[in-house]
This record gives sequence, structure tokens and C-alpha cells, in this order.
Amino acid sequence: MESFEGIVEFVAVAERGGFSSAARQLGCSTSHVSRQVARLEERIGCALLARSTRLVSLTENGSAYYQQCKELVVGLQQANEQVNQQQFNLNGTLRVSAAGGFAEQFVAPVLMVFAQQHPELTVDIDFNSRMVNFVEDGIDFAVRYGELTDSSLIARKLVSRPMMAVASPDYLKQYGEPKHPNHLKNHSCILSNNDHWFFNIDGIQESIKVSGRWRSNNSNAVVEACEQGLGIAYLPKSTFNDAIESDRLVAVLEPFWGKGASSWIVYQNRQFLPLRARLAIDYLIEHISGWGGS
Repeated sequence: MESFEGIVEFVAVAERGGFSSAARQLGCSTSHVSRQVARLEERIGCALLARSTRLVSLTENGSAYYQQCKELVVGLQQANEQVNQQQFNLNGTLRVSAAGGFAEQFVAPVLMVFAQQHPELTVDIDFNSRMVNFVEDGIDFAVRYGELTDSSLIARKLVSRPMMAVASPDYLKQYGEPKHPNHLKNHSCILSNNDHWFFNIDGIQESIKVSGRWRSNNSNAVVEACEQGLGIAYLPKSTFNDAIESDRLVAVLEPFWGKGASSWIVYQNRQFLPLRARLAIDYLIEHISGWGGS
């Protein structure tokens, strides 16, 4: 059995691109990973990794060895987690990256229930819109909105999010209600990520350039500014659920609302995902796919 020692550490270094990130994944010290890999190289009699001050890469022998070893590690992980699945006793830390009001209002509460069902599981949610490095940051999956550009990631659709335009009753009383998207040039608009809004005009999606005196990339701040009468806002419908139900905001331009985009669960394109991540993803999709934001 000694010949298997160091293989898990070696595969982790190969996949993570470094000893420290591999150590974080495995939950051990960097020195332990380095020692185990060095002993493995000594036993098999060749260098598997090319080390420099800034980079760790596979040698030719290391690349061939990794292709064989990763299957062994995946099989071992799946066998171990199959036992866990049968016992349904999730543990470890589930790391999720999410951003925006939708994640705060809907994704986080669902994951709270998921965490309650698995008392030994720790959930770490980073509410940050930056592009994450799944390997370096140790993120299991991310929740993102809109068009996805990174083809190296796996994406599963969480929910469609059609658009809605709204304004406060006081704003409409003072400035009037726009009857067509082209009328927005005469109105103050509350901007979020861009100043071009897409509307469905005569069956064609058209871009309307808008302007205003309030801009924020936080949807809660957009809603608050809209309620304060600073202008017209245009975001996914779910953003305004509470404000519409309580009559703090009023829908406008309804015949022209765009179909919007979707929220997605994205994760690294790898053969194996931890059981906690797979079950959390399935749980989110199951509990949000029928959600009433459409």
C-alpha cells in the first residue's frame, strides 16, 4: 500500500497548479503535500513536477502519470462519497460565489435550508461580482446572471428572469408616465450595469439609450432610489416583488418588457464535483426552478 502514498497529493498539485492551493483543497499543510510528492517521485525514480519560484508544472513523465492517477483518485473519491451519500451525512465546507439581490433574496435562503438539513456542513457564501478563479479561490460553484463567456465552465440554468420597468407613484405624478420606450429620453432613468436598455418593440428587441442621475450596481440601492422618486428603473421582475406588492412602485411600459436573461449555476469543468456541491446544486435547481419570478 506504500506505493499509493502521495498520489492524492500529486493529483491535487497537478490540478491546482501549486502546492499551497493543493494543501488548501486537501486541508493539510503545504509542507506535508511537498513531502508526500517528493517521496512519490523518489519511489518511482523520476521527476513528476517541474518546480520554479512562481510556477509548478508537470514534466512529460508527470503528465502521463497524472492521466493514470487521476482516474484512481476520482474512483476513490466517488467510492468514499457513495458511502457518505448512503449515510447522507454531508460535511466539509461548501464554498459558493454569488452576487446581487437575487442571490441575497432567493439563493441564500435556499442554501440556509440546505445547511439546516446537514448539520455537519459549513456553507461559505461570497457575495462578490468579481470573476472568480475556481481553483485558486477554492469555489465549488458560482451563481451568475446574464450571458456567460467562459466556455471552460459547466453551466446549468437556474431560472429565467424576464424584465420589468417601474417607477414610484410620486415620480409618475410629477413627470408623467412613458407610453413607449422612446419616451425614456425625456425621463430620468436609474442605471445599474449599463445605459442601454433592451425592449421588445414590434416583435424586435431594440436597444434604447437612457440617462439619469443615479447609478448603482447594487439592485437594492436601485430599488430604494426608485422608491425615492429618482427615476425609472428596469431590472428583472423579481427585484421589485416586494415594492410592487406594497404599491411603493408601479409597473410601466409593460407591453415592451424584454425577456431578460437567466441566472446560472457555473462550476469548473472537471470530472468530479464533491458530493456536497452536487447535492447543493440539485437542491437549488429543484427549489428555485418553479419560483414565481417569471
